[in-house]
Amino acid sequence: MSLTDLQIQKLKRRENRYEVSDDNGLFVRVTHTGHKTWIFRYRFGKNMKGNPKPRRMTLGNYPSMTLAKAREMHAQAMQDLEKGIDPGATAKNEKAQRKAEPTFKDLLDEFVEVELSKSPTANERKRLVEKDALPCWTSRKVSSIKRRDAVVLIDDVRERAPITANRLQGLLVRMFNFASERGMIDFSPLAGMRRGKESSRSRVLTDDEIKTLWTCLDLERTDIDIYRMTKLALKAILLTGQRPGEVAGMTKNEIDGDWWIIPTERSKTHEENRVPITPMLAEIIEQARPYNTGSQFVFVSPRSPLYQHKKPHIAKPKESDVPISVGTMANAIRRHSIEMKIKERFTPHDLRRTLRTRLAELGVSDVVAERVLGHKLQGVLAIYNRHGYDAEKRQALARWEQRLGEILGLSESNQNVIPFEGVRHG
Repeated sequence: MSLTDLQIQKLKRRENRYEVSDDNGLFVRVTHTGHKTWIFRYRFGKNMKGNPKPRRMTLGNYPSMTLAKAREMHAQAMQDLEKGIDPGATAKNEKAQRKAEPTFKDLLDEFVEVELSKSPTANERKRLVEKDALPCWTSRKVSSIKRRDAVVLIDDVRERAPITANRLQGLLVRMFNFASERGMIDFSPLAGMRRGKESSRSRVLTDDEIKTLWTCLDLERTDIDIYRMTKLALKAILLTGQRPGEVAGMTKNEIDGDWWIIPTERSKTHEENRVPITPMLAEIIEQARPYNTGSQFVFVSPRSPLYQHKKPHIAKPKESDVPISVGTMANAIRRHSIEMKIKERFTPHDLRRTLRTRLAELGVSDVVAERVLGHKLQGVLAIYNRHGYDAEKRQALARWEQRLGEILGLSESNQNVIPFEGVRHG
């Protein structure tokens, strides 16, 4: 049977590496570390006995190479075999040519495969390069890109988005250091570039702003034309305080009873984070259900062919199942801030900061609040305190949900409630 994305995600590491078949020689290999690679096994040529020689061709790593892309490359390889062409030998020759004089696109591909794919924020960082740098430098040889080229590019981005420019600069500096380490160039032209000044954000939404935002994110509000999955995801950030990227990429198999378990590969800290599912969060997940049937994601993108309420012409044949992105949420807020009548600019991440601030106001200890947000404990606590804080996190988010209900006018104020001792310790 053909594999699905969900099945591939559920493949766990074992003591020894193993392979799972998709179809016609296409396999996904899982190493003892859990790393997943697409492999094409085929036969070409003959050995001394006149029997076809078994050969193997590596297509790429999952998930940076999607199931749909792997099948596309597999289909091309099968066509080559029918023409009497060895697809593995062809791929090796092409790779050798690229390594001899790699382009910026070649650098990006290798950087993603070797280094960036191991990061939980890989997709967002890759999109940053694809949006602002790749259009300018796609076919340029890496060796031809000078420091001045990078300065001009980053200055252009800084005019519209200073913080994005800093993120892009940091990523390009690392990419060109990587190019130097891999022998593509002798020295990085971006070495020593200083980032622009960036003040830390302190934006926290007021009670009135929270009420206004929540009302504007109602699914029945047709005057605020924000995609429904985006509305629900923004609410989920405010309810849980999780990172926007973690909320956007929430999958159905991460939901275990009344817990949302963010796995290590999706966590910025590379630690599993258990997030209590409160009644309001459960309602949001249920509201998303009619739109994500067949998708692995809770907040499915309208670009996904599995999105249930799209117009027939939107889905493209080669598109794979994808969730909404952090950029989609940020753009929705930016475009509709005037309609929402929230004067001071805010971002999806500011909703996370708002949750953290409100937990402090509710008397939740710093240790518990940091664990709610999925932060690592620091210093001695990180070494000796192995407590999971499950009960305390649930109590903390229950208190925030109660307070949010008061802000929204859904429940009466209960300021005299004394938090149970588990929230106070730490």
